[in-house]
Amino acid sequence: MDNKIVLPEDALKKLSDTLSKVDIVLSPEQMEKLLSYYELLVERNRVMNLTAITEFDEVAVRHYADSLIPLSIDGISEMFSNPEGTILDLGTGAGFPGLPLAIALPDVQVTLADALQKRTNFLEEVKNALSLDNVTIVNGRAEELGRIPEYRESFDIVVSRAVAEYRVLCEYCLPFVKVNGIFAAWKGPAAPEEIKNAEKALDILGGNNPEIKKYILPDTAETRVVVITNKRESTAEKYPRRAGIPSKRPL
Repeated sequence: MDNKIVLPEDALKKLSDTLSKVDIVLSPEQMEKLLSYYELLVERNRVMNLTAITEFDEVAVRHYADSLIPLSIDGISEMFSNPEGTILDLGTGAGFPGLPLAIALPDVQVTLADALQKRTNFLEEVKNALSLDNVTIVNGRAEELGRIPEYRESFDIVVSRAVAEYRVLCEYCLPFVKVNGIFAAWKGPAAPEEIKNAEKALDILGGNNPEIKKYILPDTAETRVVVITNKRESTAEKYPRRAGIPSKRPL
């Protein structure tokens, strides 16, 4: 391709500096994989809608640092780093936060699920290009996958970023979480209000009192949060409801 993606000359240093601001240190091999991922992302984004963020510095901050933030937050970093753990990224889109987590945590099994075939095809391409043996790609809607025994209550951690309102996310995600596992949702400043609106949903679905972990996105003044919810008991078999209902009629 004549207009091949060209990384900035100082891309490796820029990425390292950005990640260091959130106390993330990766090996040279892991850093190279993130750079290769960026090249594939921007190249494929020319022919399909994967992300509105393509400038390297912005991707480093808003996709990579943001995705990896749980690895430096006290109280949850240990959960994510458990080598015997399993992570599901539901509604992963172009692979965030799941793919950066899989690159940073090569001993952890990470499953990436998305309803759009063209996105899961892209993720398969990235997985193969970067030799990510700890990654599994699944195509399907949350409402359907959540009823499959192979996936239901099978994951230690379920993550989701920028997918839906929190109470809707609870119905999508909690059915996949093992009892005593956690659901981690990346949210913005409206998180406290969204959590308040989700009290009924949490009670119905088996979630415990959510805990808000705040952080500042590097090189910005933006406050973000990861909402950590413990799964206290098994989710009733009737949830998730059929496709489209959770978003149209939230619990």
